[in-house]
Amino acid sequence: MPLESDDEIRDLLSSVRTIALVGASDNPGRASYGVMERLQQHGYRVMPVNPRITGEHVHGEFVWRELAQIGEPIDMVDIFRRSEDVGPIVDEAIKIGAKAIWMQIGVVNPEAAAKAEAAGLKVVMDRCPKIELAQLRVPPVA
Repeated sequence: MPLESDDEIRDLLSSVRTIALVGASDNPGRASYGVMERLQQHGYRVMPVNPRITGEHVHGEFVWRELAQIGEPIDMVDIFRRSEDVGPIVDEAIKIGAKAIWMQIGVVNPEAAAKAEAAGLKVVMDRCPKIELAQLRVPPVA
């Protein structure tokens, strides 16, 4: 079952240090742009992933084409994509050894969530880490 309680969400956000943000944007008007900025301000290392802007930089970080290219351990994969696009991202996250999948507000894919959980990943659906950090008063990453 996806994580739902405040304590579970707080524990997850307190345990991760590196986040791959799939669907990152270089457009300040997009939600992913602001969420990435806030996650960085909170102390997380955030690696943007977007094949359309691969090689560019968002908030000082190189934009990767896919998760497998990053080459560093990823604790959590934050997904800003349509619900129907989540399955292959979960497959990639499992392959690279991510510990958690976070589907943004409006992103719900129970099949992909079940696959991630079966592989041992924690899953959050239909929530935003930027909002949860503030509401749950998660301390900044040290």
